[in-house]
Formats: sequence, structure tokens, C-alpha cells
Amino acid sequence: MATETEKAIQEIDVYGFTILESVLSADEAIAMRHALIECEKQEGTESKHRGAASHVANLPTLDPIFFSTIDHRRTLPVLEHFLGTSLILGSLNSRIVRPGDPEQSLHSDIPTDMLNPNSPVMLNTVWMLDDFTEELGATRVIPGTHRSGLQEPPKDLELKHVVTALAPIGSVLVFNGQTWHGGGANRGDRNRHALFGHYRKRMLVFQCDPHDDFPAAWYDKLNDRQKQLLRMQNGPGAPHSADAHMR
Repeated sequence: MATETEKAIQEIDVYGFTILESVLSADEAIAMRHALIECEKQEGTESKHRGAASHVANLPTLDPIFFSTIDHRRTLPVLEHFLGTSLILGSLNSRIVRPGDPEQSLHSDIPTDMLNPNSPVMLNTVWMLDDFTEELGATRVIPGTHRSGLQEPPKDLELKHVVTALAPIGSVLVFNGQTWHGGGANRGDRNRHALFGHYRKRMLVFQCDPHDDFPAAWYDKLNDRQKQLLRMQNGPGAPHSADAHMR
């Protein structure tokens, strides 16, 4: 009988995504949600990336409660299968969809010139800190689009097969970064909270550099694998290349 990891790999190969249910306990997810709400009060910004939402960037520098997602035993083996064991955590951010926020337009997270249907350079994890329901705007994904070679849907394409990632709090959506996806519209009466762990092959730069403002007092809270994934084996504070720096 196939293991959970083997099933997840097969589903990502075929569909471009998988859902691992209840990776975090409800109590763990609620604690992270409370921490995220406090981070949003201090560091939240308005995101307009293909749709309105509240955004909190570079969470490893804001609260060590998020460290356990970096190398979780149920997600990391899936990521390593596609990206190799030398992968990095390109960023750990949050997108908070508020009541009235509209659908995010469908897109791939990989630039057109880096699309490779046979070997993705990036995978994403969406950590659900609320139940993901249609009413609260659960993420939508389009099966098979990781092999399309297109960064987003053509304007004249009728999208007949849209899957909404419905799952209980603490679950994780893992998807090939080439898969078209987008947040749903929040028609509910409360915010929908999620963490986005964005992993990249080792030759790529960070999206958000965790060395920026990483509290030195937290360094010993990281285990060895987390330090590797953050390229922090030599300690925090050393400047590294990140998308934001390159711009």
C-alpha cells in the first residue's frame, strides 16, 4: 500500500497539487493564527497581487511559532522529491483574505522563462489556519495546468475544471508552482488566514530573505535542517540575494 508521501507525489505528478489533511492539530493551527493576527497588526500590508488581501511577509523573522512549518515531516519529503534535498525556503508569508475581498485571478508562481513542465523549480505549501470553505474563499486550482507551459490562462480559454481546495483547519495544500491557482472570494463574515511556504531549487535566490532582521536570540530555536533550508548554517545577519534586493 502506498504511503501518504507516495500518494501525494503521484497526485502532484498527475494533477499538479495535493492536500494533506490535518498536518497541524487544530490547537497548533489556532495558536499560529493568533500569532499571525498579532504580526498583521504590526507588519501587515495591503496586497494587490491579482486581488486584494492583507499580506504579512517574512514570518520566520516575526515569530518562532512558524518554524515548525519549515521542515515538517509530512510536507518536506514531498518537496524534496521534486526540488532535491538542497532546496531552500524562498519565503514564508501570509495572505489573509477578508470579508468582501474578491477572487484572486488565476496564475502560476513561476515566471514564463522558468516554466519547465518536466521539472518544476518551485513548489508551494498553503497552511490552512482556518477551515478552507467556499464561503471563506478557499484557494482554487486547475488540475493539469502544471504541464501547460503557460504562466496564466489565455483570455479566450473556458475553464471547465476548477477545483476548490476544501479541507479542515491544519491541512496543507501542496502544489507545483506552475499550477494555475488563485484565492477565492471571501463571502463570509470573518477573515481567512493561511501561511504560504514557497520552496525553490538551491540555485535560486530568496523571495524574502530570512536573514533580514532575523532576531539573533532565536537562532538556537532553529534545528539543523531548518538552518539549511534558510541558508543560515553560518548564523543570521549575513546579507543574501533576494527578489526584493534584485529589484
